[in-house]
Order: sequence, then structure tokens, then C-alpha cells
Amino acid sequence: MYKPYLSAFCALTLLACGDNVNRLESGEQSGTAEELARTEQPSDHAGGDWTNLLVDGDLEPWHSYNQDAAGSAWKVDDAGVLYLDTSNKGEHGVVGGGDLTTDESYSNYELELEWKIGECGNSGLIYNVKESADLESSYYTGPEMQILDDSCHPDAKIVTHRSGDLYDMITADPVNVKPAGEWNSIRLVVTDGHVEQWQNGELVVAYDNTGDEWDAMIAESKFKNWEQFGQYTSGKISLQDHGDPVWFRNIRIRQLDAK
Repeated sequence: MYKPYLSAFCALTLLACGDNVNRLESGEQSGTAEELARTEQPSDHAGGDWTNLLVDGDLEPWHSYNQDAAGSAWKVDDAGVLYLDTSNKGEHGVVGGGDLTTDESYSNYELELEWKIGECGNSGLIYNVKESADLESSYYTGPEMQILDDSCHPDAKIVTHRSGDLYDMITADPVNVKPAGEWNSIRLVVTDGHVEQWQNGELVVAYDNTGDEWDAMIAESKFKNWEQFGQYTSGKISLQDHGDPVWFRNIRIRQLDAK
């Protein structure tokens, strides 16, 4: 008495398998093109070899913004993790801190790193930075990919101030940040004025930082009266000292070929 049911089951299975084969042969894939593009790693960019920016605890490629060397509050632990020691704070913030900034300037590059933030903490990855004696911080020139504990930092109440956002300008989509204390990944791709911000393996922000649309975004942001903000398509890279504990590891960069 089980044979009719078995035959029916086999027939349905063959139909389903045939449908799947037809889908594969026709090139049809699950998920929309947009979804696939968002999760595709941008590894198709032609470029040079990767350079580690943190090797054996060496902060030689870095300095605090507008300083000659890295501030004493930026430290590397025995596991090779870079962190900001916030235990000594003065009137103007962390003593020996400041935005940790690369010695080199970069154009057309791909940057990867991992980060985690302390509870209710705030930091950021700031890029296309120019140093100037009349500017006290990297964010006066460079756009920022926000690093934040979205669960409890007050900035999270503002939709363009959350982790992965182009700070005060573009909201990250999708929202995929992990909780404070857990590692998150960043991939930043800058090519000929086009920027991609990737967080935890997904494209969350993409934009062009030249042209009328970019100028309009600046005009509608808190940076509208900052003459040098967002005026560069290349520059240095900074890890922000916002006065909160933050950790970074596996920091590497490579130059990309111009289009």
C-alpha cells in the first residue's frame, strides 16, 4: 500500500530537481542582483600586494595627528591588538591620545581591518585626511566611517551617526553591526573618487566624493562651514580617539590600479 505514495514522491522529487537544473542552466540565482552585489567581496580590483600596517606591535607607520610619533595612549598588546588606553584622561581628553594617523598618504586603495568598541563607546575610521597645523583633528578634512556601540551611545539616536554610516551624511544599509565587545570587520575601497564602505562582509555605503551631489551632501551636513572637509580624493587614514576604549587588529592596505 506504500507504493503509490512512493511513486508520487519520486515524481515530485524529479520535477523539483528538474526545475532546479533548469534554473541553473538558465543562470537564474537565488537572491536579487542587489543582494548579491552587496555581499560580493570587492576582490576583482586589480592592484598591488597587501601591506600590513601593524606588524609585531610596531607603530612605526603611524603617528598621532599633527604629531611626530604615536601618542603613548595608543598601545599594542601581546596578541598584536592595537588599542586606546583611556585610563589617563586630562582636561582635553585622553593623555597621549589623538587620532592615530598613517605616515603615508594613499590614493586608489583598499583597506581592511577589524575593530571592537567598549560599552557605549564611539570611534571612527577617517580617510582622505590632510594634516595642517591650523586643524586640530583629522575629521576637519576626512569623511568618517562611524564606529559605535549603537545600543547605548547617544549618537545612535541620529540615523546617520550609527556604526557603518558615512558620518552625518549617509545611513548604512543593511544595519549589521555586532554588539560592543565583539569583533567587526571593515573593508574600505577608494578608487578615483568613488568610495565603498563594507561592514561585516556587506556593502553598507557607496558614493562619489566629487561633483554636485557630493557638494550638496556637505552643504546639508554639520560640515557645511568647514572649508577643507571632503575636498580630497586621497590622503592619510586615521583611527579616531573619541575618548572611549577601542581595539583594532589585522590592519592592512594595498594600492589599486586607477580606472
